[in-house]
Amino acid sequence: MAELLQVRNLKKYYPVKSGVLQRTTGYVKAVDDVSFTLHEGESLGLVGESGCGKSTLGRTVLQLIKPTAGEVVYDDKNLSDLSFREMKPYRKELQMIFQDPYASLNSRKKISNIVTEPLRIHKISTIKEREEKMEEILEKVGLNRAFADRYPHEFSGGQRQRIGIARALMLNPKLIIADEPVSALDVSIQAQVLNLLQDLQEEFNLTYLFIAHDLSVVKHISTRVGVMYLGRMAELAPKNALYKEPLHPYTQALMSAVPVPNPLIKRERIILKGDVPSPQNPPSGCAFHTRCSACMAICKEQRPELKEVQKDHFVACHLY
Repeated sequence: MAELLQVRNLKKYYPVKSGVLQRTTGYVKAVDDVSFTLHEGESLGLVGESGCGKSTLGRTVLQLIKPTAGEVVYDDKNLSDLSFREMKPYRKELQMIFQDPYASLNSRKKISNIVTEPLRIHKISTIKEREEKMEEILEKVGLNRAFADRYPHEFSGGQRQRIGIARALMLNPKLIIADEPVSALDVSIQAQVLNLLQDLQEEFNLTYLFIAHDLSVVKHISTRVGVMYLGRMAELAPKNALYKEPLHPYTQALMSAVPVPNPLIKRERIILKGDVPSPQNPPSGCAFHTRCSACMAICKEQRPELKEVQKDHFVACHLY
């Protein structure tokens, strides 16, 4: 598969200011030197605890947040170097589905205005063609054409998320970043939205960067999975390899928490000690060493690099 997107050594630091003069006294390292590649037609799942930098990474890739350092290369262009105006043509091919289906839709606008807004911004097609495209996409995501004249408050959470998906599809994008698109929905609705995303991927040849904290959801939709911890990539591997044999101690702990749908099988739960360190003052060496049962002396001093230890299986750990 051809490479669609390359993320190289991406960093996003937020300054921490204090005092009367609001001087910078430190930085919150939300994303700290992350690299990966996305191929056409694949789904890369990103998992990790809340606050590990998943959503910030997704927004930085789309340049909704400008990175502190690093490169996001799309179509042989480093998007990080582009201004707001220069970035506009690329927005047609890079879209986002936001986490909160209630906050991501303008409550004062009708669904017809919300869904056709991308076409108006990019000045694509006539008014009649926009209406026809909107009706076609609404039906694709399982919504009635008559819903176009309603307001967001008249819909359920699952329907709102479908509207968000419809808006993302209007410009025929190549890459969609889905930021926890099912976390606010009931379990039965989650399955419907996930199946919808898979059907749309096959029909439109979409590429997904799927951000979630539910490992069972990620397993269902992803072809590869990346595990983040404290702004860094701990492990990156094909789905089957990661779920069959997780290598990083943090990934092993996450996998042990996934419920097994069989009462006769008992999985030994790995309980992590302590709390997640502050991204403002991360530990030296390996960020996970303060909670790791396999911690060695080198873990406290030297930061492990993400390296390939098996075919297409990358892990950042001194054990390998």
